[in-house]
Amino acid sequence: MLRFFRVVSMLEGCSYLAILSVTLGFISRDFVSQLGMLHGVLFMLYILLFSGVSRQQKWSLVTHLSLFSASIVPFAFIAVEFFLSRQLVSQKPTSV
Repeated sequence: MLRFFRVVSMLEGCSYLAILSVTLGFISRDFVSQLGMLHGVLFMLYILLFSGVSRQQKWSLVTHLSLFSASIVPFAFIAVEFFLSRQLVSQKPTSV
């Protein structure tokens, strides 16, 4: 579930940047409705997965709030990716 959350986190962050690119004029405004719908679906999926993974991993309140606020701040999904990759590495059993 954590791996799927990583994928959704990256997609949601990229879709957020795409929406901001429309606002700044880098992408044509003809794509606003499609990008908006895609971003909305990815954001809801992010929140649903985030709540499930948060409970499963037993993250602290600070981690919980940091990951939630990262879904609102542009480029914060990169820091979330580093955090989640460290979580996955720490979960792998060490083979002797």
